[in-house]
Amino acid sequence: MSWAGPEDIYLSTSLASYLDRKLLVLLRDGRKLMGTLRSFDQFANAVLEGACERVIVGEQYCDIPLGLYVIRGENVVLIGELDTEREELPPHMIRVSEAEIKRAQKVEREASELRGTMRKRMEFLDFD
Repeated sequence: MSWAGPEDIYLSTSLASYLDRKLLVLLRDGRKLMGTLRSFDQFANAVLEGACERVIVGEQYCDIPLGLYVIRGENVVLIGELDTEREELPPHMIRVSEAEIKRAQKVEREASELRGTMRKRMEFLDFD
């Protein structure tokens, strides 16, 4: 039989206060999920109802619906409650379709890869 330390009690208490509330969950791979917390366990595994993934590229964003979503606790970096009374995003952000955001992600990824390639090519110039 294992003993539950004080930190386990704080974890479960804090997540319990989020039950049935709209949350933002930041994952280790950088994805941002939003949804209503319906269940969790001592490992911070969580079930979100009405979940969506918010993808942001520059000033464009899209909320991709996921439905009922189970998140493994080891992938969670941050969990926070969303204020339903406030506007979630600055007014200059533009909502686009899923296809448009996927294209923007691809362009951003390719630009990032090109910068990395150029940096590697230029390393030979560093004489220090």
